[in-house]
Amino acid sequence: MFDPEDLDAIREAKAEWEAETYGPTVDRFGERKETFTTDTGGQEVDPLYTPADVADLDYREDVGFPGEEPYTRGVYSTMHRGRLWTMRQYAGMGTASETNERFNYLLDQGQTGLSMAFDLPTQMGYDSDATMAAGEVGKSGVAIDSLRDMETVFDGIPLDEVSTSMTINAPAAVLLAMYVAIGDRQGVPRSELRGTIQNDIMKEYIARNLYIYPPEPSMRLITDIFEFCAEETPKFNTISISGYHIREAGSTAAQEIAFTLGNGIEYVNAALDAGLDVDEFAPQLSFFFNAHNNIFEEVAKFRAARRMWATIMEERFGAENPKSKQLKFHTQTGGSTLTAQQIDNNVVRVAYQALAAVLGGTQSLHTNGKDEALSLPTEKSVRTALRTQQILAHESGAADTIDPLAGSYYVESLTDELEREAFDVLDEIDERGGMLDAVKSQWVQGQIQDVAFDRQQEIEEGERIIVGVNEYRVEEEPEVDLEEVTEEDERRQIDRLETVRAERDDEAVDAALAALRETARGDDNLLPPIVDAVKAYATVGEISNVLRDEFGEYQPGR
Repeated sequence: MFDPEDLDAIREAKAEWEAETYGPTVDRFGERKETFTTDTGGQEVDPLYTPADVADLDYREDVGFPGEEPYTRGVYSTMHRGRLWTMRQYAGMGTASETNERFNYLLDQGQTGLSMAFDLPTQMGYDSDATMAAGEVGKSGVAIDSLRDMETVFDGIPLDEVSTSMTINAPAAVLLAMYVAIGDRQGVPRSELRGTIQNDIMKEYIARNLYIYPPEPSMRLITDIFEFCAEETPKFNTISISGYHIREAGSTAAQEIAFTLGNGIEYVNAALDAGLDVDEFAPQLSFFFNAHNNIFEEVAKFRAARRMWATIMEERFGAENPKSKQLKFHTQTGGSTLTAQQIDNNVVRVAYQALAAVLGGTQSLHTNGKDEALSLPTEKSVRTALRTQQILAHESGAADTIDPLAGSYYVESLTDELEREAFDVLDEIDERGGMLDAVKSQWVQGQIQDVAFDRQQEIEEGERIIVGVNEYRVEEEPEVDLEEVTEEDERRQIDRLETVRAERDDEAVDAALAALRETARGDDNLLPPIVDAVKAYATVGEISNVLRDEFGEYQPGR
């Protein structure tokens, strides 16, 4: 980018500045800290960046133009100038009827996509009356036991006019089947259904532990979804490969990139092993990243991840379709950064994190409610979170030009640095036999835990300031209005489930579950019999239990 003689001159001028201007000032007054690092401590931040820090950068090869390889500046040519990101607030309000009310409220407030949170029993493939579900029904999201609940959630919401993201993993095939069944009943062609299922079981083994089946049958379910959706629902994203929860567990930004893309590599390999063509299923892959507080590190992370995925898909897998190389991603602001103390401060944190996501070129965005460190967000706090996105979109100017931080010596240098570090981690994963083996051996989990431990120590020792927690505290906290799910709510959900069981055709349910069992014992795609089962009002737990019987349950370390 620069003539070597110019770079030499810049280096000399910087050395002179350090000796004559910067150095004496530091000697006299010092600086706030001895060492400055990025948010997760992965990279040391220099006091000043110049063209010499990006001397090896080739604009056309490394940065390029939006909508063209290597996609550093964005996967679409117009990015947010052509279409704003999808404003997709995460919601799941205990019961199906409450969730329907919240969805309609958010759509009325200008939200442009739905995002569905499920309670823990649903995520683990249990019905609300299961022993394992006691006390957790509706607590972390909506309880979905049968197609009846999904019918209630989407009552009056035409699926040909909205896209829906569902944060569901182990039973993802069941919830996808329910969504397809709702579309069928609304008369919406399957080819017009839009949305995303998370469907990322590798991340569950790594960070959240909400898994059911062992890796091999779990991969079969995932690749069956790839195949089914490529044929039936080509506009639906079949997986949201999630770095979000990896970062929530404590990883660095570079680890978030590496482990997420490593999981992506594992899924592509599994699909290829199942006989699928890379350019048939890869365009429907999507990703899900976290946005933390360090704006520059987060922007660089998103840019590096896009560039890396384009390289991986071309060099490892020989992808030829440009859409196979485009890393499209959803972003959620950092839940682990929210504090229970002085919760109004969370509004500010979320706004900065959302800005980083927009500057980094996200395709959709969820902004956390300020009270999510304490409970499900109230209607008021979720409105403020949505308004944060709308102000960014229409008042800040952040969406008016594409990749506005490109060319910043610091951001380009940090993008390169994160890419190098993430590729080094991927090389280590390859040496360990791939991501699945690295997870089974607990190496990935150990890497994340080490970072999380170090960070917690920094907070406890005051080396890392968390405003309102270990500095700038107040004596009294105001009362906060919180959403609560009661035992009576749980009882009502169980009553609804019992009503469904009493009203359905038991012979049809038994036949559908028997057909699913037979398919699980063979090699045919599991999605068609699952769709048939949910249409017969077989429950999430009943379908999951058939697969538990056939596939077993995952036991880490065994």
